[in-house]
Amino acid sequence: MQDVFVKIHLKKDNLKEEDRLKSWLFSIANNATLDYFRKNKTAPDRNEATSNEGAAEPTSTHDAGSCLLPLILRLPKKYKEALLLTEIKGIKQAQAAEQLKISLTAAKSRIQRGRELLKQGFMDCCNYTLDENGHLKGEHQEKEDCKVCR
Repeated sequence: MQDVFVKIHLKKDNLKEEDRLKSWLFSIANNATLDYFRKNKTAPDRNEATSNEGAAEPTSTHDAGSCLLPLILRLPKKYKEALLLTEIKGIKQAQAAEQLKISLTAAKSRIQRGRELLKQGFMDCCNYTLDENGHLKGEHQEKEDCKVCR
């Protein structure tokens, strides 16, 4: 958490659009979390992370991360495999290519195409739109309104 606050403080001058503060903060926190797990060569256990055993209050937050895995699992097999290895397990693209027994160029292509399909999935599922730079923008839907998670 402390690292996230330091990054926010150091990069606060880079924020160009104040109306995108929420997504900017989320991106910094998400990237710091992924960096931590990559550095320690571990991946978070989704069952442990979503388990409420021993918690004082169950959490019922629904965010873009809640839809990520279900959207990946709906992709065609070749894109799903590539994204699960690189985006969920956090392994390098070269290692993913070896595991999939394909060339590095083919792996990069599958990952890029899979990301584009994911982007379209978020647009279809949660009513995101693309900004002028081709990045997703919008507010995430409540769980009841989400077409993937309900």
